[in-house]
Amino acid sequence: MPIPVICTTLLIEKSPQALPLGAACVASAIKHCPELKDMCNVSLKAFCLEDKDFPKDKEKAADYIAQNLLKISGGIDNSIFCFSCFVWNIKILAAAAKRLKEKGCICIAGGPEITAHPSFYKDFDYTVSGEGEVSVPKLISEILLKKSEKSDKVIISPSPDLSSIHSPYLDGIIDPAEYEGALWELARGCPFKCAYCYESKGEKSVRLFPMERIKAELELFARKKVPQVFVLDPTYNVNKKRAVELLRLIAKKTPDTFYYFEARAELMDRELAREFTRIPCALQIGLQSANEQTLKLVNRPFDKKKFCKGLSILNEEGVTFGLDLIFGLPGENFCSFRDGIDFAISQYPNNLEIFCLSVLPGTDLFDRAEGIGLVWEKEPPYHVIKTKEFSPDDIKRAEKLSKACSYFYNAGRAVPWFNSVCRVLKFKPSKLFELFYNEYSDICEKSCELGYCEKHEEIQKIQLEFLQGQFKSKNLQRYYAAAEDIVKFYGAISRTTDTGKSETVNLNYDAEYVASDYASDIRYFTENLHPKKNRIQTFRNKGDVDFRKI
Repeated sequence: MPIPVICTTLLIEKSPQALPLGAACVASAIKHCPELKDMCNVSLKAFCLEDKDFPKDKEKAADYIAQNLLKISGGIDNSIFCFSCFVWNIKILAAAAKRLKEKGCICIAGGPEITAHPSFYKDFDYTVSGEGEVSVPKLISEILLKKSEKSDKVIISPSPDLSSIHSPYLDGIIDPAEYEGALWELARGCPFKCAYCYESKGEKSVRLFPMERIKAELELFARKKVPQVFVLDPTYNVNKKRAVELLRLIAKKTPDTFYYFEARAELMDRELAREFTRIPCALQIGLQSANEQTLKLVNRPFDKKKFCKGLSILNEEGVTFGLDLIFGLPGENFCSFRDGIDFAISQYPNNLEIFCLSVLPGTDLFDRAEGIGLVWEKEPPYHVIKTKEFSPDDIKRAEKLSKACSYFYNAGRAVPWFNSVCRVLKFKPSKLFELFYNEYSDICEKSCELGYCEKHEEIQKIQLEFLQGQFKSKNLQRYYAAAEDIVKFYGAISRTTDTGKSETVNLNYDAEYVASDYASDIRYFTENLHPKKNRIQTFRNKGDVDFRKI
């Protein structure tokens, strides 16, 4: 009787960003392994923290996973379970594996958290460091043929030839329709070796998936009408020729699918930016810090002039992009971190994601951390506690700014007007975030926990309430009406863009001027235009959003 082999993981949520791609890739490799054809039946099972019946208690969660996996395997002796482990699920999965081993099952673990320190976790029979498409099927074959009674339970995987491995999408292991989107691998590896990243110790090279596979997956996405795709290529535009070729292919095959890319601003040019405008997409760009000395300490190349030029091109061409920042990096203090926020916001990103540094085992930074004065959590998620320059209190202050930015700027869709408001109030962005958190800390904290459950209309009410108070405290009430108009106008435009539903908005000034470049200077706008009460209605117009006076 074939032995059940179940590839499994635990997801934070069920979404295109969180689908079980790693486990699916290993399942696909096992499925296509000739030596295992008649020896096992492979399947994929993903658990999710958001499932209604998934226990909140970690011990009960481990019991739940173990019991369900046993049920799926049919209780067959020597069933094999392959766990895909990350920082957020390792403790629960290790505990589940311990229970399964007690039932006579065989447990194999891989994934980033195992790759980081494969000898650390003893609750698994075997740990696999690196990409598992070659080594895991080989290990299972040895287990089933009784060849694996060897003392070495740690397997270091060689990097597979990407032309030889199978797509879990094309062979039906995973259905992107189930997750309402896909994670799409175009390449593995990175030409850069940032010290805080898992790639910091790898080969400084990029391996590309064959274009034949990419085209076939794109055809599948088109047939299934996949609504969104997150592209897994840490530096999509490092090879401009290939990047342009793929964008043109995407535009032809899946013109209605929304794509998310990671890119380097320094490598952006006008031709590439224009190709991005031809598909529905957004770019996420890693800034990490605006402190050039800090970036040198973590081996991250940064050319500020080229970076700004690249973002300027994206803004001029109308490409949506967001930026990332990390607090707690070596050489960074709280003041320079705030400077990073101010610099980032000045570039008009659609969103600014701010993270606490994780000192990940298996990275170059982890090896150097103690020597450069980092103190961090020794268990997942390995967040930094303090550095020579960043005290524990500074970490807490940075977290508050992160939460305020997340709510007020990102969830509040503030990019069209935020810098204009800062200028008239004479506040730097980081100062405005600080003031907002101080006044609305409960909302920021709750929003962070729930993941923006509030509707944008509710967030906008809070934004306007806060701004009205700030204009009043600085005796700038005469400018508030114009600020209110641009917040309400662009809020309505963004909601209609999202939902397609028309909205009616009452304005203090003529809508034509509110929608113009005049509104970017609120002080000049107020001092040179007379108020004119009017009402507008937003609507879709050939794919774009426009407005009419009513």
